[in-house]
Order: sequence, then C-alpha cells, then structure tokens
Amino acid sequence: IEVLAGGPIEPPKVEINPKEDVAVLQYTGGTTGTPKGAMLTHFNIVSQCRQLEEWLRSSFMRGARMVTAAVIPWFHIYGQTTGMNLPLLGGATIVILPAPETKEILKAIEKYKVNVFPAVPLIFLNMVEHPDINKYDLSSLKFVSSGAFALPVEVAKKFESMTGVPILEGYGLTEACPVTHVNTPPPRGLRKIGSIGIPLPGTLAAVADPEEDRLLPMGEIGELVVAGPQVMKGYWNRPEENRKVFFTLDGIKWLRTGDFARIDENGYFYIVDRKKDMIKYKGYQVFPREVEEVLYQHPAVLEAVVVGVPDPGVGENVKAFIVLRPEYKGKVTEEEIIEWCKKRLAAYKYPRLVEFRDSIPKTYVGKAWRRLLVEEEKRKMEGKSAEDIYKQEEERYKGFVGELWKKTLDEASGKL
Repeated sequence: IEVLAGGPIEPPKVEINPKEDVAVLQYTGGTTGTPKGAMLTHFNIVSQCRQLEEWLRSSFMRGARMVTAAVIPWFHIYGQTTGMNLPLLGGATIVILPAPETKEILKAIEKYKVNVFPAVPLIFLNMVEHPDINKYDLSSLKFVSSGAFALPVEVAKKFESMTGVPILEGYGLTEACPVTHVNTPPPRGLRKIGSIGIPLPGTLAAVADPEEDRLLPMGEIGELVVAGPQVMKGYWNRPEENRKVFFTLDGIKWLRTGDFARIDENGYFYIVDRKKDMIKYKGYQVFPREVEEVLYQHPAVLEAVVVGVPDPGVGENVKAFIVLRPEYKGKVTEEEIIEWCKKRLAAYKYPRLVEFRDSIPKTYVGKAWRRLLVEEEKRKMEGKSAEDIYKQEEERYKGFVGELWKKTLDEASGKL
C-alpha cells in the first residue's frame, strides 16, 4: 500500500503500436510436441473480443446483462478470452470458480443466474453424469459453448435432453486468440450437431491442400486454414515454424491450423481430426474421432481415446483406451467392444486393440494426452514401464520451462 501511495496518481503514458506490439505471449499446450509461444498483439485480443461480443449480443443476449461462469483456467487462452477479457470488455458479471467441482458449478449457475457458460467437454461429461443435476435450476442459461477439443455427440445430446439448452460447439486455437468458428442456432443459423459452425465476423476460413499452398473445393477433406484480425503475429523466436504455418494466396495471409476439416453445402465446417493424430493402417487413413464417436454410442463407455500404435506389419494399429462406466466394470470384454465397432465401421477403421483403464491421462484443461499414450505404447515395446514414461515427460517439461526462463532472463538483462 505504501508503494502504491507513493506512486503517481495518473497511469503512465506508454506509446504502443497495437498491431505490432505483443500483449500476451501465449504458449501452446504441447500435447503434440514442444510448446510454442504465440505472439498475440493488443489488436489481436481486442479484435477477438469485439468479434465475440457482436456475435453473442446479436444471437443471444439482446438487452440482457451477461453473467459468465469462469470455469476454465485464465492461463489457457480459451479461459482468458471467454472468462476474463470478453466479460470485462462487455461490463459483465464474472463468477470465478478456480477449482470447478461439478457440484459447485451447478450451485453457482443456480445461485448467480449464470447465462453465459463456456466450458470444455470433460466438464459437460461430468455434469450429465452427476446424480443430482436435476435438483438444480439451470433455466438461466442462454448460451452454452464447448471448446478446446472435440465434444462427443452423445454428450451434447444428453446435456440438451437434461437441461433443454443446446451446447454450441465452436473451434479455435491458441494462435487465433482462440475462436475462429461458432455455431448459431435457429432462426439465425442452422442446427448441426457435430459441426464447428461458420467463421466469426471478420474471419476467413477455407480447406487447403496439406502439402501445397492451394485451396480445395467444398466437400473435400483438407487442412483447415484461417485468416482474420485475431490471428497471431507469429511464433516467438521460431522463424522456421512460422514459414510452415503461414502462406499467402491472392493477398490473403493464411494460417494452417493442423486440423483436417471439410465444408458442407451450407458453408458449415466439420473437424475431421488433428493432422498429427491421423492413423495410417495399411496405407488407409483412419481418423480417431470417427472411431471415438462410435465408441461413445456403446452404453458401457464413459470415456474413449483412440491412437495409432506402431506395428511393422501394418504401419499403425488402431488402439482404443476406454474408461468403463462403474456398473459395467467386469461385465464387458475387450472382444465385445471390438465386435461392436466392427459392425459399425469400415474394415480398416475398427480398433484391433482395446485397453480398459481407470482413467485417461489429461492436460490441465481436460484434453486427452494422446502423445503420452502413444509414447507409452512405444516404451512398452522397449520394455519400459508407464511410470518411467511419466517421469520422462515430467523432466522434459521441467527442462523446457527452465531453458525458457533462462533465455528470457538473459534477453531481459541484455536490454537493461
């Protein structure tokens, strides 16, 4: 307090270039590799908030005061934008839940009349599985969205049937502050479960050849590319990475997202899967999300994650890691799950391997840590235990953070 009292009353006048000066150095999650620092400028962040505010108020919140539940960590760009920047810009009430247990979320929605609820699939899964969900009044909810990773269709349907409120799935990435696509319900839009919707106002999106700098026609599967005022300046100190993710075509600077997508006849986008997650079985392309959607239809499956396991004979085998519902444990076999998928998927798509687990390793936002599961399988072939792999990953991240801080401090001291 003494330090504050002794300082100037007026805030310092700092000259900045909003389009060039970095406001946030936001690191990517690192679930598919080493985290990279996305340089998000002041212009990027304010543009994103204006885009979302315009869309939100025109679609849901006409004349209503926003009351947002902040259940996603603010150190994650999705939480930072939807749970802090956007509501602050719009003068909204923010209900902060730093350690969001399902019961506490339900109580907060009822108590504070929350009407804007951005969350991640794991939170929705926990909500629909909570035995007391019907005891809470959730009628204040007007806008409910899911992001960060794919929302299982079965979870979306169950949430809507229990609450009467649809979950609108969108799409984004750290490099775009993060939102680029949203779903808009009738009468302004079409109701398409499984779609990420259409681009936000001021955003361009297309599907491109993953190897060449050219756009693909509607209906074809390719890499999702985006352009807009919310797209980052670039990766910090990563010129080679910047050359890989950006390309210019007809004067438009496109960002490659690393996700495979397609566009339907109405201009709605669908994520097929992560480019890096695609499984190659005997030369065929298998997208894990398609297999996971089938698994979620099985009554015994609570959680499912599908990865490619190295196999010299076929390239990669399709393997499913499954968490069973408590009442089905010991009553369902791996062979039954395989047969279930066999009847519902093409011959090259169904999982050849199934492993039941008590839990799935996840990142801090509840996203399945696929790379860790793949590493586990590789290390098993080398005779290493899962515990060894977890320790190795922990040391890798400690090393990364240590190097990052040392580099940052060295650069900072050089400028003093």
